[in-house]
Amino acid sequence: MKKRYVPVFLFVFLMMSVLPVSAQNIHKHLEVFRPYAGKTWRGVFEESTPEKPMVDVSRWEFALNGQALRILHSLTNGEYGGETIVMWDPNEEALVFHYFTTAGFFTKGTLQVEGNKLFSQEAVTGNTEGITEVRSTSHIEPDGSMISKSEYLKNGEWIPGHSIRYVEDQTAEVILP
Repeated sequence: MKKRYVPVFLFVFLMMSVLPVSAQNIHKHLEVFRPYAGKTWRGVFEESTPEKPMVDVSRWEFALNGQALRILHSLTNGEYGGETIVMWDPNEEALVFHYFTTAGFFTKGTLQVEGNKLFSQEAVTGNTEGITEVRSTSHIEPDGSMISKSEYLKNGEWIPGHSIRYVEDQTAEVILP
């Protein structure tokens, strides 16, 4: 199966920890994610079909005593997965993330939050399909679902990535290969 790259920003709206989220001292720049902490989201790719379902499950948690956001995700019952750590970088004065995958590539990027929208730009290292950058946008719909869209820089050209609609699903599980 062709591996699908899912940018980290898709996951940056969600999380959980040993202490209840309300009891944690969350870093002020991560407070924007508090309403989504401790939740699991299930997203269906726009191009998914009943014959070939493409589903992403992500779990969001505050980590490192509230200084980071940790996101685990897996695609289609564990065919692919990844882990993201988001932290405030005082030198860059930005939310910075690192994303590591079971496919062996990784990314580093920045996130910007504007109202209910999240924008990310990330550099990709080691992708075998020629993807070197990803830019993504996500937002929360009035019904509580999250829409995520991306573009990939592949062989020097920006191409459409994917579109996914996520809904909260506490029964969904992240399955890492």
